[in-house]
Amino acid sequence: MADEGMQLEWHGDEILAAISGSSFRGVQLAAEHLLQVSSNIAPIEEGDLQRSGEVSSDPGRGVVAVSFDRPYAVRQHEDMTYRHDEGRQAKYLEDPMHSEQDTMIRIIHRAAKKGID
Repeated sequence: MADEGMQLEWHGDEILAAISGSSFRGVQLAAEHLLQVSSNIAPIEEGDLQRSGEVSSDPGRGVVAVSFDRPYAVRQHEDMTYRHDEGRQAKYLEDPMHSEQDTMIRIIHRAAKKGID
């Protein structure tokens, strides 16, 4: 026998929107973390490459990107034969993307969780 006095209100769409927004913010924060780690190991001569790093995002498309905007950025990243100062290296974006993966996932998780608290 059903209890006719009981009523359920569905707020699923609001919850999903909150999770989506906070998760996207988490991805932005994770990208900022990646940028910081990458900038700390990017090749440095005068600092132009390091300073050119940025996080860009398009919430409408759900896209977040980390980039370095110098004509030589790709070559510095890919050419493993270049010699770099101590603590600086090629693959300055790719390597941290792997080594910082767990940290970035935790950042995203924390932000997503805040969206439903």
